Amino acid sequence: MNKMPASYWQKTSRLTAWLLSLWLVLTFGVTWFARELNAYTFLGFPLGFYFAAQGILLCYLGIIVHYSRRMRDLDAEHESEAEPE
Repeated sequence: MNKMPASYWQKTSRLTAWLLSLWLVLTFGVTWFARELNAYTFLGFPLGFYFAAQGILLCYLGIIVHYSRRMRDLDAEHESEAEPE
């Protein structure tokens, strides 16, 4: 197994922290502002309900897809820099 350089782990940690922060803001932000969001409607449903039922799940899926693509790119970028064990 190859050892990855420190820059790989720094970028991976930064990406993970950023996406976890986004997850935290989305998860608790929607619940915190649910009453205010319900003042607006989307496709006939209160916006707070829509975000809780559908929108947040799509956001989570987007986070997963972004993480997967970015990690694939980071792996390819640092593959040649890996030191043999």
